[in-house]
Amino acid sequence: MSIRIALAQCRQSSDLSVNVETIFRFMDQAGEAGVQILCFPEAQTVGYRVDVTSADAAVPVEFLDGLHSRVARRCERWNMACILGTETPLESDPVGGKPYNSALVVSETGAMLGVHHKTRLTPLDATAYTPGEGFAVYELCGVTVGVVICFEGFRFPVTTRACVEQGSQLVFHPQNNTTRPNDWKIPIHHAMITTRAAENTIWFASCNCCHVPYQNCRTMVVAPDGQVHTQAAMNREELLICDLDINRATRAMYLFDRDGCADMLFGNTVQRAEYTDAGRMKQEN
Repeated sequence: MSIRIALAQCRQSSDLSVNVETIFRFMDQAGEAGVQILCFPEAQTVGYRVDVTSADAAVPVEFLDGLHSRVARRCERWNMACILGTETPLESDPVGGKPYNSALVVSETGAMLGVHHKTRLTPLDATAYTPGEGFAVYELCGVTVGVVICFEGFRFPVTTRACVEQGSQLVFHPQNNTTRPNDWKIPIHHAMITTRAAENTIWFASCNCCHVPYQNCRTMVVAPDGQVHTQAAMNREELLICDLDINRATRAMYLFDRDGCADMLFGNTVQRAEYTDAGRMKQEN
């Protein structure tokens, strides 16, 4: 089964109108290209708090409601699902409370299937956001999809695993890394992204913002064997489009399926008889 996805490595602003224009520009570009699932960076609707938008800025509740509905209608128009980095007002104090750092999941029919709230916050995140709880999976275009947001996906394998144990073959990773000069993190971030795919034998699609001059991780898609499938250039806006063979996402490493692991590890360089016969001989001896 093949599916076409896209990651919107786009600029992000504290100006809500600029973000709206950016979102719909990328949605239309993706729709025209036949994309089936589109992912935006973390906090794309309002700007990432602390570094892009003020940490204590009021939550624009009505703006978010309206924008989310417009995005859903555009998804229906293009028959395209969307993972939208946004924020969700705190129930007890919608305008003044710390919102959730969220990813809205919209189906290809325009249905709002759910929203994932970032569960693990960096020390800076915690000054601006309320942590969420738990992980869910969603059926988008016939594929079981999970979502992890930035830090929780980078540093904590259990978060991606929570999606994979529910059947995810493709995990999206909206991130926002970063407006500050920490380019020493670049190879570390890339290594963790490839590890999330390889240790679970899944597709892992990580979508960063376009930050200039500092962008401390690429936007990239990693195949189930841990090899980079495609990646965007740094520090420029780009809609990264690629086609994925979902059947490659066997979850073999997660399941510890011996034959599946062997196929992933050895390909056609090792025959099944080499390890089954060896194991049988050891038992007999």
